[in-house]
Amino acid sequence: PGDGSEMPPPESFRLTRELVAERAEDNVVVITFGNFAFVDFMVNWAEHLMRLGVTNFLVGAMDAKALEALYRRGVPVFDMNCNTSSEDVGWGSARFHMIGREKVFLINRLLRFDFEILVCDADMIWLKNPLPYLARYPEADVLTSSDQVAPTVGDDQLERFETVGTYNIGIFHWRPTESSRKLAKEWMDLLISDEQIWDQNGFNDLVRKKLGPRVDDEDGSGVFYAYDGKLKLGLLPSSIFCSGHTYFVQAMYQQLGLEPYAVHTTFQYAGTEGKRHRLREAMAFYDPPEYYDAPGGFLTFRANIPTNVLFEGKHDVETHFRLVNYQIKQIRTALAIASLLNRTLVIPPLWCRLDRMWYGHPGILIGSLTRQPFICPLDHVFNVDMMVKVLPEVEFGPQIGIREYSFLDNPALPQQAIAYFTTVKYSWLDVTLCNPKSKGCEVTTTNSTALIKFPRESAEETFMAVFSAFKDVKVIRFSSMQRAFSRFNDETREELFRKRVKRYLGAWCCLENKALGHIFYDMYWDEKPNWKPVPPKTKAEDHPPF
Repeated sequence: PGDGSEMPPPESFRLTRELVAERAEDNVVVITFGNFAFVDFMVNWAEHLMRLGVTNFLVGAMDAKALEALYRRGVPVFDMNCNTSSEDVGWGSARFHMIGREKVFLINRLLRFDFEILVCDADMIWLKNPLPYLARYPEADVLTSSDQVAPTVGDDQLERFETVGTYNIGIFHWRPTESSRKLAKEWMDLLISDEQIWDQNGFNDLVRKKLGPRVDDEDGSGVFYAYDGKLKLGLLPSSIFCSGHTYFVQAMYQQLGLEPYAVHTTFQYAGTEGKRHRLREAMAFYDPPEYYDAPGGFLTFRANIPTNVLFEGKHDVETHFRLVNYQIKQIRTALAIASLLNRTLVIPPLWCRLDRMWYGHPGILIGSLTRQPFICPLDHVFNVDMMVKVLPEVEFGPQIGIREYSFLDNPALPQQAIAYFTTVKYSWLDVTLCNPKSKGCEVTTTNSTALIKFPRESAEETFMAVFSAFKDVKVIRFSSMQRAFSRFNDETREELFRKRVKRYLGAWCCLENKALGHIFYDMYWDEKPNWKPVPPKTKAEDHPPF
């Protein structure tokens, strides 16, 4: 739409067979949906499809704000006419379950229109056109993704259904067959009859009434009978139709030499902000230009993790926390300096030795291809949702902006920003820490160099005096954060900073065969003599360290 144009009449957004036909190609249409809180996810989803040359898609708006926002961004949108809240509903909440029911209603309606539908959650993205892959299995009534974390096949064939656990309905292909319509109708009736049933659980319960045999012989397509023998079902391989675990943690597709089609931001620990951050880490989230131009500029550093901390010893809780705590201490220092200099912190890659889950496990999930150590998503250790939440400054001190570790390497970085970072004189400053007592550790405060030495354990006044001369430099990169900063001058500011960053850390989970098997990370672990990574002993101890 043109700038300042009025919204078309409501009936033009009504979901009809004619509207779907306008978008469909070869009788196939790709669908996602969401409310206003997920508009940027839906735009990102559409952008990925457009860049793949896939245009036969529609996006369902669940509230009026989402409808207008999507329309004005040029996204082909329809009104789901369900008037949900425009706010983030949160996983597992009553409103979350209500949105799940709307998906089931939508599937039933679209199947009556006689189109093949690929229905997706908005928190997933397409990396490769999936339609040719889905067309390889014309006999399947339904193809679905799963939460499988161990590969059952080593190529791009459908999973072997015999050993797959939960089917995940975030990526869902339906053909308008008699069997699929019967399943969709029974699924809808089941959810209407009991508001406590989660849509995904309801689907799993129905189709698992009886599984098998395969439609073909052992060497066939992998499609099998389900739903008491009434449905032909196929399970999309988790190596290339990736979950948040097989993509971000295992990189299963790389290890099997495959090319991924999709990634769904499941298996993460920081809500919607955690999903957004993971996609940004993977350079798969299309942010507006202002995201790349934070006021005050950026701060980053080299983690320089010693090889013995990374690799030596058995991969267990002790060595995992030794590795993570080494990084936590540096990130804490970097957050303090970023706060002082009013810069946004680009956090380096975070390394872990152990996986994180919601339940006890032996360190990595059995059968998975997780390598140790591995670059783990930030939400494995940090509460990303709390890091980006706007907290009252009077209680928690100044807000500290963060960016993902891949930020400065992102090809989506606007070209003018790339030029500014890499070619404009004085736009990048490297800071090498030195021993303040060593010869040649004096600081030069002129703008005549892109590299300066800076004494370790400097206090606030030294930072402000030196870096005020570089306030126009866009990126400042420290050689390390080990003993880079000693203290804030103001005790109140120190107290507020501590209060803020203590809330930034989550917990590792979990030791096996323990009622309380999780262990909280502690931002100030090094200030506590004899600190050990042990779980809470009692429910009274079961709280973060603040």
